[in-house]
Amino acid sequence: MTKPTLGSYPFLLGFEQLERLVERTAKSGNEGYPPYNIEQSGERSYRITLAVAGFSEEDIAITVEDRQLLIHGRQTDDTEGRIFLHRGIAARQFHRSFVLADGMEVSGATLEHGLLHVDLERVPPESVVKTIRIGGKAASKGEKTR
Repeated sequence: MTKPTLGSYPFLLGFEQLERLVERTAKSGNEGYPPYNIEQSGERSYRITLAVAGFSEEDIAITVEDRQLLIHGRQTDDTEGRIFLHRGIAARQFHRSFVLADGMEVSGATLEHGLLHVDLERVPPESVVKTIRIGGKAASKGEKTR
């Protein structure tokens, strides 16, 4: 039995990337560290908050690559010369990824009181009008047609 794909439906032209996006989201892993919140902070804005106690700004890298927000954390080992009787605070690295929709942009990030806040904003798309000539190429608004 063949698994139906979005490309196999005649009315869903060009949605193959949506299928890849869903697969990538499923593979992103659901590890529980660090815990995070996602909240809507405005009509077109969102905030992701990660609990990153013990991490400094230099220990965290935030990048956006191919519509994916990647947050990496790696603490430096400063335990040299220290003797722990009990070590319950883990100094481990982490990797969190969030898939962003078209038009979502990172507007800023702050680190305060052990919480990393990453602010996102949905930028409204520009309206594009195209005229399609029969037997010719599409012309964008403002472009001369013969």
